[in-house]
Amino acid sequence: MSTERISIGIPKLDELIGGGIPRRFFVAITGEPGTGKTILCMHFIWAGLQNKEPGIYVTTEESRDSIIRQAEAFGWNFLNAVSSEDLIIVDALMRKKSDAWSLSKLTVKELVNVIIRAKKRIGYGHVRVVIDSMSAFWLDKPAMARRFSYYVKRALSPWNMTVLATSQYAITTSDAFGFGIEHVADGVIRFRRSVRDGVLRRFLIIEKMRQTNHNRQVWEIDIVEGRGLEILRPITTLSREDFSLPEEVTQKILEARRKKEEALGPTDEETDY
Repeated sequence: MSTERISIGIPKLDELIGGGIPRRFFVAITGEPGTGKTILCMHFIWAGLQNKEPGIYVTTEESRDSIIRQAEAFGWNFLNAVSSEDLIIVDALMRKKSDAWSLSKLTVKELVNVIIRAKKRIGYGHVRVVIDSMSAFWLDKPAMARRFSYYVKRALSPWNMTVLATSQYAITTSDAFGFGIEHVADGVIRFRRSVRDGVLRRFLIIEKMRQTNHNRQVWEIDIVEGRGLEILRPITTLSREDFSLPEEVTQKILEARRKKEEALGPTDEETDY
């Protein structure tokens, strides 16, 4: 039985994952800040709009206006799609009470409620969903990442959605905001960056994609004005280990988590989400 797939909006990346993301998957887009995660999500939403698939975009770290302006820079008219309600952008950063599409509080329960409400507004049929980013929901409780991710995936799974959820880590702060979601997700696309000879380079690797014989190489990527994210070439001088956290960093992260959780103690949200 063949797997139904949907385009991520980048032809070469579709090719690397066997023709696209399997429909109704929950895929984690992880990596450091500034590596291209949000732009990949915009490609995904725009590809759906071009195929008459509506979208829901939850933004927790940028305003709605910022997302619309970024999309416009790549030639993607999100503003028209919002006006026609083919695209609902949930602004979870500004959280204005007068905004119909926002979050009253930054919890995964409220997140799920607003996404389902947006799906009902859009109506019958498949919807593309982006949550950018999930990290905002466990910033002060990183040990809850796996439980929160599972709750969101389980709650949204009956609603005919394909979901991309971004998450990030920052080694300098000893926190890995991708840990947990990767175990729950059906697929993981990891972004990394390096600075060599004073030049910033970006990379991605497909670490996981269920039901898919996906490519396992590291690929150099670029963000091109007016076009978006482009896959350049496979990198043979880097190993898969270059895209995993070093053991000493992992141990530092786990220790930081333990201390943070001990300091915080249990919260109501741990049982009520």
